[in-house]
Amino acid sequence: MRWDGWGDPARAAEKLPGGVKLLLTAVLGHKPRRSGTIGLAEVELTGPALDPADEQALAAVVGAEHVRTDHDTRVLHAGGKSTPDLVRRRERRQAVPGAVVLPGGEEEVAAVLRVAAERGLAVVPFGGGTAVTGGLAPEAGGHRGVVSVDLRRLAGLEVLDDVSGEATFWAGTRGPAAEAALAERGFELGHLPQSFEFASLGGFAAMRSSGQNSAGHGRFDAMVTGLRVVTPTGTLDLGRAPGSAAGPDLARVFLGSEGVFGVITQVRLRVHETPVERCFDAFTFSDFRSGADALRRVVQAGTGPTVIRLSDEAETAVSLAQVGSIGKALSKGCTAVVLHEGPAGSAGARREATVAVLRAAGGRPASRKLAEAWDHGRFGAPYLRDTLLEHGVFVETLETATTWSRLHVLRAAVTGALAEGFGAAGARYRILCHVSHVYPTGASLYFTVVAGLGGDMAAAWAPVKARVNDAIMAAGGTISHHHGVGADHAPWLEREIGEHGLRVLRAIKRELDPDAIMNPGALLPPERRPDGPA
Repeated sequence: MRWDGWGDPARAAEKLPGGVKLLLTAVLGHKPRRSGTIGLAEVELTGPALDPADEQALAAVVGAEHVRTDHDTRVLHAGGKSTPDLVRRRERRQAVPGAVVLPGGEEEVAAVLRVAAERGLAVVPFGGGTAVTGGLAPEAGGHRGVVSVDLRRLAGLEVLDDVSGEATFWAGTRGPAAEAALAERGFELGHLPQSFEFASLGGFAAMRSSGQNSAGHGRFDAMVTGLRVVTPTGTLDLGRAPGSAAGPDLARVFLGSEGVFGVITQVRLRVHETPVERCFDAFTFSDFRSGADALRRVVQAGTGPTVIRLSDEAETAVSLAQVGSIGKALSKGCTAVVLHEGPAGSAGARREATVAVLRAAGGRPASRKLAEAWDHGRFGAPYLRDTLLEHGVFVETLETATTWSRLHVLRAAVTGALAEGFGAAGARYRILCHVSHVYPTGASLYFTVVAGLGGDMAAAWAPVKARVNDAIMAAGGTISHHHGVGADHAPWLEREIGEHGLRVLRAIKRELDPDAIMNPGALLPPERRPDGPA
């Protein structure tokens, strides 16, 4: 991926769409202008370096060619792809890992962890590098140095059980490669988060990812039927049968563990036959409340859309600004896009049932081109974010979830906290929101914020984000529906799971990672001790 932005450099947008530029001028009060950036070669590296003996010990495990200490590789492993991450990528001095190690198998992963523990080195597992909550920062946690363990060599389809509908992949397999391997045999996984093109299956598991097709296929953790995990104290092979009552399900301990317990090396997943039919629809609603109620009725009726998402008034306006003349009449209200897919004859019947529910809830059919345009550009938003950042416009996303009965209370709380935070910063802003993941009992809320934060954007954003996190907790939402905890949300984890829950996680870490080498700073907040901070 691009070192200081998202995705394929060849797909980076050089110019802002005309409609977006006009909208930003109206919102921010000035015409956005492109600013200069530094080159990769100009970055000055900071952070503890490894000594030659460290490098030799790692090379003895994976081979010298798979221990990378060159300038560019270390910068490319310096963090994830959140807006604060990318703001830091624009600084001249950047903290980077001391080395990047590429193991070629589970035995090499285990040996790397042994070397790290013996030599006092922290380990940060690295899949696709797409994390957005600070969990890939090269944090030493009191150790002598940091090693980024890149899993790209642990990639590929290991086994496809087409009778059972299960596929076993090495954890470093990227989303498109997994789908291509399955497609050759007539199957698909159908997990399509916005990071799909670059993220790895191990990363999906470690972060408890949720894809845009979650209404039909479920979250990634629901697709997982088994895992292999290498920890500093041993290797676990989890998931013996499709259902088991043999004690607590230990596989769930590692789903969402963000690399703090060990390295996920293999993922076994539920797969299904490639769909034959794909049916798109779009609907408009007078306001967000009525649209959300319609989505609730659909999911509780069980009509089975693969995708169903609702954009609020502000997000609808921005979407229309990007697609030009499509749906010009929809300048007011909210837009829902719907996709049904499946075997021949199946999708059409489910679509009819969903359409009937949406119509009964007050939905007005709109051009299907709106849904098709969303599908065509579903992975393009991060590229637009990069272009906005280069024009001095701050753009960031955040998400949460709650029950249907509290959805609007939570949305108001987050919107209010953002407004107060940007107001305190003296920044003009626009807040966009959509529902993209639905459940019978509730839904997620995904916010995109656009603001005129000048100067140090990351420093200006930090108190705003803290205010929002406090508001989410107070309103009964979760600190993260699918972005994970990382370092950014770690201070709020105890408020979500309680002091005792946090002690349970720390006890698991002490058993699996007694030297605390695994991903310091992510997920678990620093432990408070009687004599002061950790």
